[in-house]
Amino acid sequence: MIDIVDKKDCTGCWACANICHKSCITMKTDKDGFDYPIVNESICIKCKKCINICPILHKQEIQNNPVAYACFNKDEEIRKESSSGGIFTLLAINIIEDNGVVFGARFNDLFEVEHNYVESVEDIKVFRGSKYVQSKIGYTFTEVKKFLEDGRKVLFSGTPCQVGGLKSFLGKEYENLICTDIICHGVPSPLAWDKYKNEISNGKKINNISFRDKTYGWKDYSFRMDFEDGTRYFEKGSENKYIRGFIGDIYLRNSCYQCKFKNLHRESDLTLADFWGIENINKNMDDGKGTSFIIVNSERGNQVLNNIQEKIEIKEVSLENTIKYNISAIQSSYNNPRRKYFFKNIFKLKFDKLVDNSLKEDFMIRLKTKVKKIVKS
Repeated sequence: MIDIVDKKDCTGCWACANICHKSCITMKTDKDGFDYPIVNESICIKCKKCINICPILHKQEIQNNPVAYACFNKDEEIRKESSSGGIFTLLAINIIEDNGVVFGARFNDLFEVEHNYVESVEDIKVFRGSKYVQSKIGYTFTEVKKFLEDGRKVLFSGTPCQVGGLKSFLGKEYENLICTDIICHGVPSPLAWDKYKNEISNGKKINNISFRDKTYGWKDYSFRMDFEDGTRYFEKGSENKYIRGFIGDIYLRNSCYQCKFKNLHRESDLTLADFWGIENINKNMDDGKGTSFIIVNSERGNQVLNNIQEKIEIKEVSLENTIKYNISAIQSSYNNPRRKYFFKNIFKLKFDKLVDNSLKEDFMIRLKTKVKKIVKS
């Protein structure tokens, strides 16, 4: 049976819970708001399936020749509603129009983030936009497998570790499965998100949330929360406390600080991300409305991209030069020593004050460390 000794060795992908035929594995939320597997030993038959499919214990090594592109959707409306270039929507439409199913992260009625699937073009919009919270996978891996074995095409979108969990759970290649992952900075705590969301909404019913509103442009994005009474909370991302805490690495999952999936040889067919640094790579592809960075990891991914060629602007770019501006593709998040302080005080302080204190103290720690190194040298 699976046993989590060190939390950095569990990404919370739910593969073990999905594979257990005795239903003796449940995912329990810890004090930081993240899910970890707990085994009911009284009904466990010790089949070791959970151990054998763990993507951390059995990490797949991929040998491929990734190719990078800058691109964006020619449909301005879809592009405006998307975090970057609006490419995922086209991939999803292509699959659904071929009688397929699309899985991705969406908000539920409580504006928690969870994985689910859609089967109509109209419903694809629920997956648009970044969601800076770890999504609850639940038993979607089991649903993916059922659709695949029924002969349906499936597009699964998630973080690299979620794609790794799905591939391990399936145990074999399916020609009708297309996986897309993202260049992931790290996954924030659902507990931290709930605290922030509840403090900002202050009892008002939420209608919509955007982590990457483009009112002031793609690069200078804003956080927006719309309420049923017609009011709105709106703040530039550079000033928003939740975004600052996320970028400051103070409430990410433990595994994100030593991520086992940070590399350019990925299990997904396509990797999607914002094309940070596009102005230095190809100015003709930078109009300020959002440009996607795409890495094609497989021939299947290349075929899917070819299917939408007529609906996108696309230029091949140097992968080596581009990664310099998208370092999260290969580098884990900073293991912020103030993470413990954040979660220790999460119920004691208001969110904004908690983030300010965490980031301020972290700056002082880094400054003192730097001074000590200078003095020593």
